Amino acid sequence: MISPLLLIPFGLLLLLIAVMPLTPPRLKHAWEKYYPHVALGLAAFVAVFYVAAVPNGAAAVAHTCREYFGFIALVGSLFVVAGGIHLNVKGEATPLANITFLAIAAVVANVIGTTGASMVLIRPWIRMNKIRVSAYHVVFFIFIVSNVGGALTPIGDPPLFIGYLRGVPFFWLIEHVAVQWMATIAAILAAFYFYDRRSFRHMPRSLQHTVERQPETWRFEGGVNVLLLLVIIGAVLLPDRYFAREAIMIAAAVVSWFATPKTVHGENHFSFGPIKEVALLFVGIFVTMLPALDFLTERGPGFGFVHPLQYYFASGSLSAVLDNAPTYANFLQLAEATARATSPASFAGLAAGSAPATHAVLGVHPSFVVAVSLGSVFFGAMTYIGNGPNFMVKAIAHELGVHCPTFFAYIFRFSLPILLPILALSGWLFIR
Repeated sequence: MISPLLLIPFGLLLLLIAVMPLTPPRLKHAWEKYYPHVALGLAAFVAVFYVAAVPNGAAAVAHTCREYFGFIALVGSLFVVAGGIHLNVKGEATPLANITFLAIAAVVANVIGTTGASMVLIRPWIRMNKIRVSAYHVVFFIFIVSNVGGALTPIGDPPLFIGYLRGVPFFWLIEHVAVQWMATIAAILAAFYFYDRRSFRHMPRSLQHTVERQPETWRFEGGVNVLLLLVIIGAVLLPDRYFAREAIMIAAAVVSWFATPKTVHGENHFSFGPIKEVALLFVGIFVTMLPALDFLTERGPGFGFVHPLQYYFASGSLSAVLDNAPTYANFLQLAEATARATSPASFAGLAAGSAPATHAVLGVHPSFVVAVSLGSVFFGAMTYIGNGPNFMVKAIAHELGVHCPTFFAYIFRFSLPILLPILALSGWLFIR
């Protein structure tokens, strides 16, 4: 029996991740300096307790470390390889060109991940709109490219890769959510077009004619990294044996680092700071969420989550204010616990959280997994802290001189009045 007290390290770490970047400069600086100690310290506390006091605790910790290694190998290799691709854009974009760009970027996010797509495309996006770039350009980029776009494949967004590691087949989501994904993307693009068309009309007539007559000129650098992205994608599809998958991903990142011209890294302002932060924080997240997962396995059926929409909105609500990867893991575990309670024969002899158990959930309640997947990915766009690329995009835009909404302006001007109704309608129409 897992004591609720063991949930404190997990909750504390997520609370600190959410709140500390918003504190006054002195506290924020202290967090930036000491967050590795906090994350690793909380992880060590839980790991030692599990090994010493929980039956089969050592095996559980080892399994979690294996999942973390697979997760960070994918995210890190995509980060490095995407950082070696540079798109230089000249010209100015019309509203039609902009929605075409975002639609293509949404597809690309499923191939190189929301982190990779955000890194590669945010600078070209800002450059092609430089005459009239505004806060809503950054916000809708976050909505589509950094979050909602990457909902079709395990590569697209970290929560879905965790699902893949736990047994959800690679192409399962494409088969089950493609229509909802397209409808949701189309609705967000329609809202963006309303904003962008109004902005375009308010430009001086002379500038409008210049933009319409001036074609976009693209220059691509770092072509070797496209091949390396294909290598990483191929590695994801390999069987999970002898760390071969992770070894290939890491090798691709190493090749990218040495094969990419330094001028390309310079143009992208590439640094290892963001991935270092993700790697350190997620050590803490993966290990401290062990008690939370076990707690959900033991007591999840008593929570009364029996309808897919409950999973969609509950996982979405937490993903909006906490990191969406652990949110997905927790609600996938809850879905399994509920499925076990309703159909125990399907789970006979299957260990909790194992790939066979996940396959059983897909057979008994596939709509639960759809709801958790889309809730975790879609609602990560509701705030800057819902998904890792969100803050990264904001930081790059700010560095390039673009005005970005504050934390609360982002929520009250864009997320609540625009994104939330779209996501709610999408869930109501498609999740049954």
